[in-house]
Amino acid sequence: MYLKFKQIIFSAIILSLLIISCDKPALDDYSDVSFELINQNGETVIFPDDFQGAPLIMGFIYTHCPDICSFITANVGKVYEEMSNPGDTQFALVTFDPERDTPEVLKTYARAFDMDKPPFQFLTADPETIDEFMQRVSVRTQESYSRELESGDRMYFINHSDKILLIDQRSRLIFDYGGSMTPVHIIIEDLEKL
Repeated sequence: MYLKFKQIIFSAIILSLLIISCDKPALDDYSDVSFELINQNGETVIFPDDFQGAPLIMGFIYTHCPDICSFITANVGKVYEEMSNPGDTQFALVTFDPERDTPEVLKTYARAFDMDKPPFQFLTADPETIDEFMQRVSVRTQESYSRELESGDRMYFINHSDKILLIDQRSRLIFDYGGSMTPVHIIIEDLEKL
């Protein structure tokens, strides 16, 4: 009897620890890095330096995406629209397809979502910087289909992580959400806690 009671208590403690650790957000500190990016207006933006001091909602997309990138983009826009007081909250979408997603292409894409205005930034950089950046924020990408067109251009699609990040005022990752599927109100509730 005493042994069973001990096993129950031990199981309850382990279960409590699992629940607590699952409920606690994993933090990653980005203040130790520096990435030079370019926004849709051709302006240089340094991550994370230029975003410190205010919360940041950041999504990851490419403009030729046939599926979830439009949902990720729309969700970032909805967070802004549905917040009762967005204050100085910042919003950024970063492409992982810098070869096609030039600032001009990103500007056109942003305009299609009525997001080509502050506080939204659509960011790109040279391919090497983007690869390093995506590794640092744990966005996985892989070319899934490629074909050369009659014009000589190459058409391709990319499989990729589906995520939106919530980064706090001190460049720490607070939450990592499923970008196309997380209900916007959950992101807003977490953001308002900051």
